[in-house]
Amino acid sequence: MQKLHLVIGGRVKDPQGLDFVDLKALDYVGVYPDYASAEEAWRGAAQRSVDDAEMKYVVVHLHRLLDPATED
Repeated sequence: MQKLHLVIGGRVKDPQGLDFVDLKALDYVGVYPDYASAEEAWRGAAQRSVDDAEMKYVVVHLHRLLDPATED
């Protein structure tokens, strides 16, 4: 099974958490075939919004959602 990773971001209620304010306004950066390329995309997106404390980007391990038994 391919280890897919999704990079998304958006405005959060609390910079310490992951509660997004508006799910319809999420920025879908992309889906990547490995963690290294997802991390590179995450880093670029996060750097573009570094001055906005309410913007947060995350890497979602899609392969873990599709197959919870998958180990990294």
